[in-house]
Amino acid sequence: MAPSTPTISPTEISSPEGDVALDTDLPWIVLVWNDPINTMEYVALVFRKLFGFSKDKAEKLMLDVHNKGRAVVSSGPREKAELDVFRLHEHGLWATMQHDE
Repeated sequence: MAPSTPTISPTEISSPEGDVALDTDLPWIVLVWNDPINTMEYVALVFRKLFGFSKDKAEKLMLDVHNKGRAVVSSGPREKAELDVFRLHEHGLWATMQHDE
């Protein structure tokens, strides 16, 4: 007797219901936090050097760090945020990154 060949038939697969959001699509933001070590002038200088901000923009962000405790200095894909945090750390600033909400 010859072995029987299994019959393959297509199977319908249901799709997930509702919206499926991918966290990987969210941009990342880089935050600089206030610290008791760096002067306000130094922080503004680092912002200008690393991000090419104008003097006015760098000073506004520095004042946000000083008065509000933090400021968002960049946003974008995860790899860019990681690099920005690394560069800020190299300059002695306290920086973190998180998903933009």
